[in-house]
Amino acid sequence: MSETVTFEEFKAYEGKELSPSDWFEIKQERIDQFAECTDDHQYIHVDPERMKNSPLGGTIAHGFLSLSLSSGHGASDWPQLENSVMNLNYGLDKVRFLQPLKANSRVRFLTKIISVREKSPGRVLVKSERTLEIEGEEKPAMVAECLGMAITE
Repeated sequence: MSETVTFEEFKAYEGKELSPSDWFEIKQERIDQFAECTDDHQYIHVDPERMKNSPLGGTIAHGFLSLSLSSGHGASDWPQLENSVMNLNYGLDKVRFLQPLKANSRVRFLTKIISVREKSPGRVLVKSERTLEIEGEEKPAMVAECLGMAITE
């Protein structure tokens, strides 16, 4: 359960790593569904037979699938700003896909709050680093600097 905090208390989270998300599996079915949604049917994502003898040893998830999953797999201890009426995606500062994410891999998100600042009255901009860790791998699949806007009353 997330804690409700004041703006000053939220600022104290800068530099803090939050609890990791639960592990979840990136199944071929999810990759295929993403291909359908985005019209990106490149064989490296959707043709397991063709990819089984490739240097990757199988299909890989779309980089943008990895990125999109960050919105639904947040830290359970992300602080909730008091008087917040909504939180919006505001954009990204930097995204890097560091390693192919093979189908049927287990992953989780690690979150670090980088900065918290008042952009204007009633608008708090939060930058966080989201890392998609692959179980059993040293290098993550992705690291992204995500921006969120908390709207307060």
